[in-house]
Amino acid sequence: IMLLTDPEVESSLLISSDEGATYQKYRLNFYIHSLLFHPKQEDWILAYSQDQKLFSSVEFGRRWLLLHEGVAPNRFYWSVMGSGREPDLVHLEAKTADGHAQYITCKMQNCSEATRSKPFPGYIDHNSLIVQDDYVFVQLTSGGRPHYYVSYRRNAFAQMKLPKYSLPKDMHVISTDENQVFAAVQEWNQNDTYNLYISDTRGVYFTLALENVKSSQGLEGNVMIDLYEVAGIKGMFLANKKIDNQVKTFITYNKGRDWSLLQAPDTDLRGNPIHCLLPYCSLHLHLKVSENPYTSGNIASRDTAPSIIVASGNIGTELSDNDISMFVSSDAGNTWRKIFEEEHSVLYLDQGGVLVAMKHTSLPIRHLWLSFDEGRSWSKYSFTSLPLFVDGVLGEPGEETLIMTVFGHFSHRSEWQLVKVDYKSIFDRRCAEEDYRPWQLHSQGEACIMGAKRIYRKRKSEKKCMQGKYAGAMTSEPCVCTEADFDCDYGYERHSNGQCLPAFWYNPSSLSKDCSLGQSYLNSTGYRKVVSNNCTDGVRERYTAKPQQCPGKAPQGLRIITSDGKLTAEQGHNVTFLVQLEEGDLQRSLIQVDFGDGIAVSYANLSSTEDGIKHIYQNVGIFRVTVLVENSLGSDNAVLYLHVTCPLEHVHLSLPFVTTKNKEVNATAVLWPSQVGTLTYVWWFGNNTEPLITLEGSITFTFSVEGMNTITVQVSAGNTILQDTKTIAVYEQFQSLRLSFSPNLDDYNPDIPEWRRDISRVVKRALVEATGISSKHILVAVLPGLPTSAELFILPYQDATGENKRTAADLEQISETLIQKLNQNLVHFELKPGVRIFVHAAHLTAAPLVDLTPSHSGSAMLMLLSVVFVGLAVFVIYKFKRKIPGLNIYAQMQNEKDQEMVSPVSQRESIPNVPQSELMSPEQLVDEKVEVQPIEQPQATVQNPRKGNATKVVWTEDFQKACGSPRGFKPRPGAEVFPQLLSPRAQKKSLPM
Repeated sequence: IMLLTDPEVESSLLISSDEGATYQKYRLNFYIHSLLFHPKQEDWILAYSQDQKLFSSVEFGRRWLLLHEGVAPNRFYWSVMGSGREPDLVHLEAKTADGHAQYITCKMQNCSEATRSKPFPGYIDHNSLIVQDDYVFVQLTSGGRPHYYVSYRRNAFAQMKLPKYSLPKDMHVISTDENQVFAAVQEWNQNDTYNLYISDTRGVYFTLALENVKSSQGLEGNVMIDLYEVAGIKGMFLANKKIDNQVKTFITYNKGRDWSLLQAPDTDLRGNPIHCLLPYCSLHLHLKVSENPYTSGNIASRDTAPSIIVASGNIGTELSDNDISMFVSSDAGNTWRKIFEEEHSVLYLDQGGVLVAMKHTSLPIRHLWLSFDEGRSWSKYSFTSLPLFVDGVLGEPGEETLIMTVFGHFSHRSEWQLVKVDYKSIFDRRCAEEDYRPWQLHSQGEACIMGAKRIYRKRKSEKKCMQGKYAGAMTSEPCVCTEADFDCDYGYERHSNGQCLPAFWYNPSSLSKDCSLGQSYLNSTGYRKVVSNNCTDGVRERYTAKPQQCPGKAPQGLRIITSDGKLTAEQGHNVTFLVQLEEGDLQRSLIQVDFGDGIAVSYANLSSTEDGIKHIYQNVGIFRVTVLVENSLGSDNAVLYLHVTCPLEHVHLSLPFVTTKNKEVNATAVLWPSQVGTLTYVWWFGNNTEPLITLEGSITFTFSVEGMNTITVQVSAGNTILQDTKTIAVYEQFQSLRLSFSPNLDDYNPDIPEWRRDISRVVKRALVEATGISSKHILVAVLPGLPTSAELFILPYQDATGENKRTAADLEQISETLIQKLNQNLVHFELKPGVRIFVHAAHLTAAPLVDLTPSHSGSAMLMLLSVVFVGLAVFVIYKFKRKIPGLNIYAQMQNEKDQEMVSPVSQRESIPNVPQSELMSPEQLVDEKVEVQPIEQPQATVQNPRKGNATKVVWTEDFQKACGSPRGFKPRPGAEVFPQLLSPRAQKKSLPM
């Protein structure tokens, strides 16, 4: 005996080995949520803890071993396969580190990573593992649809085949008896009903048994199907079917091959005739089984009493929750008798030789009813001297028992009272052979049920003796096979004339697709014998599938898919392709697969590709995967466009700090890594509720309203979405001033965005303190790279009313004040104790001038002259303090982290625009033929904006191994890297399709 302590007090087990005379306490280091005992080894236990850990014990709980963590609740099972091999094997569903669910098997005393097995390839849906008899079921959802897989006798998993357009939303396994699966499936157009399906022996191919079976929601949210399997008689079920919003009870004796309504009793309790004519009126039963072992449900039957069924229900046109009475059948559902006007709990004792009934009531009771003749007559007995509020009734285990225990309360405040009732004293002898009579199982007079005539031994109703151990059926004789012993095969439907004909979606010739010329296959006749049906001869030969020679066929219906059904893959990871063929000679077909990256493989036959074709892509891009299957009779081909991506790690939005009103501004999303595959860009401007969606990472736009404006870009790459937000100041006019710093600042410059932002804030504060100018007029941006420099923007800030807006003259005055203080070394800040940094004025700047094309000596000289000319012009403006009409001084520059996204080099100016003619459209990317030979030395141009010259740099193979981001490439400080300057030919080669 095992007792569990209250977990709120302590976590311990009390174990007794002497029937409760003494107990020994064993403390636990976990809190038990549930226990699962082995069906054969009484000392083997699995314990599930409240923190989702699974423990095992081979000593009846005295010592425990941790098996696995992250186990799904109620998804762990003992191995109970019919063959009985590996009884210590445990099946469980566990959560992986990344949150997926996986099916795992291991020994109960050793579940280390090295000894675990993963019978199902890949992940499964959460809370979907079911292990029942010889079958294992899992669910995997892809494309928004659940797919169900089954393993029979622990062999490889196969996808369960339902009729093509059932499109299931939910599935429940009802029964796995006699090597067959009975399942309830909720199809796409059902809400409160399920369809019943029955399978072949392997549990793969399912055919419809009954439509629109009623379902309901349990107290814990679980789905309850109104289907009841009658104990003691294989193949017998009761089901409540919904027809035109009415629920009616049906019965089958051959596992759903045929269904019929229940015949109502002929008379009521007073012997008055009941006028109920089929099919307009029948008996309807409630089929809910109690989940509480101490209370009975609405219906009950026992293996040791195969002909007796007791249930609550009503007589009429449909099932009702009103006027519920109790009914009993002593001939396996052929006829019924009414036994009580109100609901009662019924207990079976002595193989149904004694039926005990106790009224369902909220009032205390003293009496119960006994029947010794299968419910034909009832006698009233008192079981307690004081009325008792009955909480439950429990029969003692064992076939020969005549003991029952009633427990309840004398009052609502009293302790539990247990009353043990022993009926042995009622019988004075055991039954002898002459006390029994033969009884033949039948269905409305038809003796052949499931292909056999079965005769049972039943005690004569007038004999009052104790039966003892159940002997089972007396005799069983096989019947001659008739059409009634055969159901429709998979893909066939029964028509009104009783014939099984192919469904509109089914091609019978597809059965031959899995065989080769010279071999044979079983050609279905449209019928299959009900599993466990024992009939012989008769029409068996006519309806049984016939072996037939495989026809030679040209390949047809070729498909190529990935094993996970996705059209995306990650660079550097294995991709598994599956080649599927609807028709064709598989063994004599040549398969050629071209992965689209210059690599192709060939296979001599399709069977060699059953486990999939694996391939690793070294580059990102869209790859055209083609497969060709051909034999002597013809060929077929298929194409798959696979998007190979690299994980997107970071997004940086690059745009100017300040711009002028109504002037086009370029914004660019800089990615790390730079080559990640197919992307979608979503742009949000200010408070606009409608975004702009593009396939390009750069856009131009204008602002018509002055002030601070925000821009957000979201980049979608596969299942990843990253974003960055920047603020840009927009004014009709502004001025900018280049700042320099004491050289010692370079020693402390790590050249990262956070440091630049902090220094920008410190410089701005120092300028405000030195000049007294409002911080609203000043914007400071420290630029990337060395030596450290910054850009000072002078803004015409205005208040919220639009008043006090600064004019061009005011900006000029502010600029003079700032330059004066800077030249007097009055602007400085302390970087750290003892390190003071002075800020100096470099020069007024216009928009940065960058030559984006490789230049030679002549063009370099022209650029030098241009720079000198611009410098003289700035000097004249500053010297004579004159405002040239129509001239706005402004700055456009990259913001923060441009070069950190593109390369290890700091970047100071905007990424150049590549001419549209040099860019490739998505169609060109797909259609471009890839050359097989690798690119040895892709080149790029590195532009130095200060000197105007161009230097060619060779990118090694490391560049191509890092998703397009250059590694080991360190040009001198200040150099600019423009990957867009690759030649069109090099661009095409660096993006293999």
